[in-house]
Amino acid sequence: QVQLVESGGGLVQAGGSLRLSCAASDRTFSRYTMGWFRQAPGKEREFVTYVSWSDSRTYYTGSVKGRFTISRDNAKNTVYLQMNSLKPEDTAVYYCAAAFGLTASMPSQYTYWGQGTQVTVSS
Repeated sequence: QVQLVESGGGLVQAGGSLRLSCAASDRTFSRYTMGWFRQAPGKEREFVTYVSWSDSRTYYTGSVKGRFTISRDNAKNTVYLQMNSLKPEDTAVYYCAAAFGLTASMPSQYTYWGQGTQVTVSS
């Protein structure tokens, strides 16, 4: 059982930045692709980005490309999401998730999820 704990959410003005962190409890963290998803009120959970387990390759959904950066520190069992140039439409609960031994962008492919952290961007 992998426990994921997100932190770093908050309220920020449009154009501002936030850095989310997700700490994992499992020592095999390096074997997991780590993803970030988000869910806005009344909407389905959507993929934001992932960093792969094998070569730290990254992939982003189009709406955040060039503004968000995912990274991982396997020594600290932590994945980060640096969010710059935030927009009101980025407002959502952000979740980190872990998928063992595969590269994935579908929520159903991720086994473990954090509790989520709220990000609110005011206009």
